[in-house]
Amino acid sequence: MSLIPVSEIVGRLRERGARSVALQFPAGLARQAPATAAALRREGFEVIVSGDPCYGACDLALDALAFADVLVHFGHAPVEARPDVIYEPVRFDFDVEVLENALPLLHGRRIGLVTTVQHVHLIGAMTEFLRDHGIEAAVSPGDGRTPLAGQVLGCNFAAARATGADEVLFVGTGVFHPIGIRLATRARVVALDPYTGEAQEVDADRLVRRRAAVMAKAEGAANFGVIVSTKSGQRRMDLARRLVALSDKAVLVAMREVSPAEMLDLGFAAYVNTACPRLAYDDQIRFPVPVLTPPEFEILCGVRAWDDYTIDEYLAP
Repeated sequence: MSLIPVSEIVGRLRERGARSVALQFPAGLARQAPATAAALRREGFEVIVSGDPCYGACDLALDALAFADVLVHFGHAPVEARPDVIYEPVRFDFDVEVLENALPLLHGRRIGLVTTVQHVHLIGAMTEFLRDHGIEAAVSPGDGRTPLAGQVLGCNFAAARATGADEVLFVGTGVFHPIGIRLATRARVVALDPYTGEAQEVDADRLVRRRAAVMAKAEGAANFGVIVSTKSGQRRMDLARRLVALSDKAVLVAMREVSPAEMLDLGFAAYVNTACPRLAYDDQIRFPVPVLTPPEFEILCGVRAWDDYTIDEYLAP
């Protein structure tokens, strides 16, 4: 069964007068590409599918858009407004009764409630379930990168911070988001996987210890390449320039894809990543030299205290 609402997309394309369309899918939805393309072709559109990797709404297939009137980006909410891009988040349902598994771990009667874009349409039902069990769930909008109430990204936890709660319930898969929430808010965080039903309190200490080890390896490096992404939604040139100004050993390095091979070829002793924050956290084991986050580099340069360690976030201006 297709997860893609083709008839709705057709209507939106015709409203814009589009005759050709580029389609971009993240890895989890890529198998939907052939059927979606075929359905749109039957409706009279010329279709091109982007075959490049897609890491989020920050990574738009602008190269494919060069051959089409409109790009349809699936699976994510917008992080930047573009008149020639249609964002089509894809919903994944679950039975909100699974929240019962998290109840024994919740200490307070008022909590923050957040989830990812795939489940944000269930925020109302989750709030009602918690209310029926005596818990007030605070749900807040984020910023321009997280436009849906209760939505968090792996690079933006503004919606969790905005609740002002001392305890946050994250509903979604994986532990990176809840660890990020813990570091960004200092709140107690409970994570619930809505598919397995597993609930756990999240501890960020292990990640911080790993990052401290990376920082120790980078300390005293002969030079630093400060990576600035050329992707439209990841470009933080102002931040990169500010970081370069902290050290006469730092040099700006522009990259589209941050990869071990390019790092090795360039030969910097360490790098500072201002592209997708998850690269440093998730991929350090693949990289040939230490890759720091902006807050970590600030600590090494003496302009941020270790007690002020925080996760790297993309925050809207």
